[in-house]
Amino acid sequence: MTHALIVIDVQTDFCPGGALAVPEGDAVVDPINAMMPDFDAVILTQDWHPSGHSSFASSHPGKVPYDVIDMPYGPQVLWPDHCVKGTPGAEFQAGLRTDADLILRKGFRPAIDSYSAFFENDHETATGLEGYLRARGINQLTLVGLATDFCVHFSAMDAARLGFDVTVRLDACRAIDLEGSLQRALDEMKNAGVALA
Repeated sequence: MTHALIVIDVQTDFCPGGALAVPEGDAVVDPINAMMPDFDAVILTQDWHPSGHSSFASSHPGKVPYDVIDMPYGPQVLWPDHCVKGTPGAEFQAGLRTDADLILRKGFRPAIDSYSAFFENDHETATGLEGYLRARGINQLTLVGLATDFCVHFSAMDAARLGFDVTVRLDACRAIDLEGSLQRALDEMKNAGVALA
């Protein structure tokens, strides 16, 4: 069984001082670096939005961050502008090892957000990660990174649905916890057969 570590969105804007800071987001860097040598492959994902992205509250007059609107693909939380491609906030957090097998960028389509490393938020538009993993013969995944209740959660759910053996290492994740979103995410992952370690 070939085993990959998937490191979700450990970027400056998601760490303390960033535009969409996850509490203690930078605390995941050392544990993730320590884990990397134990895996057959390491994949890093990066939120990579164009400016004016449709998931930004600033793109919707009268809306503020954390409002929820209906998009053609379903409900969408509106976020502060973050991880705009080519800006310092989109860079990997300082200290994170980036000598990965693959760096996958997501959320670059202006009209649709992308939490999952596998699909855009329409749950249909693929990022290409599944094909890469299948071609490498990888069927076991450990997920770490930011944030537990959004991009890690959505990635884990999609990976389980696609038939991968999935573990989320909670010691190397941190959550936003927006109105109980962490507990909901943990319950959903458990019910989908994701191992929480």
